[in-house]
Amino acid sequence: MRITGLGSATPPARYTKAECLVAFERSAWFARLDARAHMIARTVLQRDNGIEARRLAVDSLDEVFNIDPNTLATRFLSHAPRLAAQAGERALSQAGLEPAQIDAVVVSTCTGYLCPGLSGYVVERLGLRPDVQALDLVGQGCAAALPNLMLGQALLAGAGCAHVLSICVEVSSAAMYLDNDPGVLISACLFGDGAGAAVLSRQPCPSSSLGRSILWKDSTSLIAPGERGALMFEQRDGMLRNILSRAVPALAADYAQRVLLTVLGRAGLSPADVGTWIMHAGGRDVLQALEQRLGLTPGDELRYSAAVLREYGNMSSAFVYFVLEAALADGAAPGWWWLSSFGAGFSCHGALLELQ
Repeated sequence: MRITGLGSATPPARYTKAECLVAFERSAWFARLDARAHMIARTVLQRDNGIEARRLAVDSLDEVFNIDPNTLATRFLSHAPRLAAQAGERALSQAGLEPAQIDAVVVSTCTGYLCPGLSGYVVERLGLRPDVQALDLVGQGCAAALPNLMLGQALLAGAGCAHVLSICVEVSSAAMYLDNDPGVLISACLFGDGAGAAVLSRQPCPSSSLGRSILWKDSTSLIAPGERGALMFEQRDGMLRNILSRAVPALAADYAQRVLLTVLGRAGLSPADVGTWIMHAGGRDVLQALEQRLGLTPGDELRYSAAVLREYGNMSSAFVYFVLEAALADGAAPGWWWLSSFGAGFSCHGALLELQ
C-alpha cells in the first residue's frame, strides 16, 4: 500500500489558551464549579502545557459553554461532514485523482454519532460513486487513524480496490462536558477540532503532487481491555463525558514501545534506524513519556508532534495526519519512518513506513 495524497482541515476560528481561560471565567459554568476546579483550569491554561492554540467549530468562545445534548449534536452534524469532506477533497487533489476513481471510503470519529453515518455525507459532498464501499468506524478515540489505515490496506489487498480514501474527523467541541473532576477539566483544555485524510493506493499515482513515495511496509496493534477505564468516553445526561486518568502517559509509552519493537523486530531493524517519528501526542506529558521510554532526544525527534500539538491541540484521531503533513512539508529525510497512535481501549497501533 502507498499513501499517494494527504489533506487536512480545521475550522477557521483560532483560539489561544489565554482566550479560553477568559471565556471560562466569564461563563456561567465558572460559578457552578468549585474552587479546586478553578485552580486546575487556571493551572492548565496558564502554564506551558504544550498547547498554545486550538481551532474550534464555534464563532465565539461563549458558544463552547452552551453544553446540552441538542446543541452538541447540532454542532457535530453542522461541522463534521464539512471538515471531513474538505480534508478528503484536498487529499484527492494531491493524489491527482477524480472522485470517481475512489473505490472505498473509510471514515472514523468518536465525538458524535450519525445514522446514516458520516461516510454517506462524505460520498455526497465529494461526489463519490454510488457503488463506492462506504464504511464507518466509531468508538476508537485518539487511536482511530491507524485502524482506519489498516482497513484501507485490507481493502486494497483483497476487495478489488485500487484507491481507498481514509478520513478521520473530530469535532471535540461537540463533545464538551464540564464538572469538578480533574480529568474532565484537563480534557476540556486539551482538545481541538479537525479532520485528516489520506488517499491509499495499490500502485503509485503518476499524477500525484505529494512529491514523495510513501510505502506502508508493516503494522501491528495491541489492545488491553483491562485498562479501558484509564481513557474512555462515558454517556452521562445524554452527552459524552471524557474519562482521563493520570496513568495515560505511562500506558501510552509502554504500549508504544511494545508495538514499535514488534514491527521493527520483524523487519530486522532497531529504533536507531527510524529517521522520522510520526506520533500521536495526547498532550505534553505524553510526549515526554514517549521520549523517555523510546530513548528519543528531548525536544527533537518528536518535534513534528510537538509543533502540531502547540498550534492545534489534541485533535484526537485526526492528529497524526497533520504530523505526517508537517514532516513532509519540512523535507524530512527519506528512509524509515514510524507512524503510531494510541487511545481508548486501551489500544495502541504502529506502522513502519518507507519514504523514498
